[in-house]
Amino acid sequence: MNAESDERKEVAATSASDSATGDEQASERELGSRAPRYIQASRVLHLSWQVGIFVVGLAVVGAGIVMLPLPGPGWLVIFGGMAIWATEFVWAQLVLRWTRRKVTEAAQRALDPKVRRRNVILTTLGLLIVAVLVGIYVWKFGIVMPWKIDQ
Repeated sequence: MNAESDERKEVAATSASDSATGDEQASERELGSRAPRYIQASRVLHLSWQVGIFVVGLAVVGAGIVMLPLPGPGWLVIFGGMAIWATEFVWAQLVLRWTRRKVTEAAQRALDPKVRRRNVILTTLGLLIVAVLVGIYVWKFGIVMPWKIDQ
């Protein structure tokens, strides 16, 4: 079982040539294993290293999935597990690059003045609707406090 891609240098070269600016080329690292050289030298040791990285990453991603419905930073932990996998596996490095690119694009779209204005208007409208509904409820049923204070 070889989890590394033999074509990783070709993929890195094509992804580097696809980048438009030099900053993007400098920020993207070469694809492949980041294990120490003495671990990569031994096939058995490298395979056991990959299994260990996979198990640790799986545990972290599993904890993140559990945190999605429960209290905790679920998505942050899931991306942390992906980062652990990306230290060893090319597929995880590519997924992490794609995710980073999509998050950057979404942040740029969110900073667009038209989008921000639309979001402010929609938020204000939503808060106004909630305030009217709460006002109607209080007018119709009144406010009953959960505690009883006799004065």
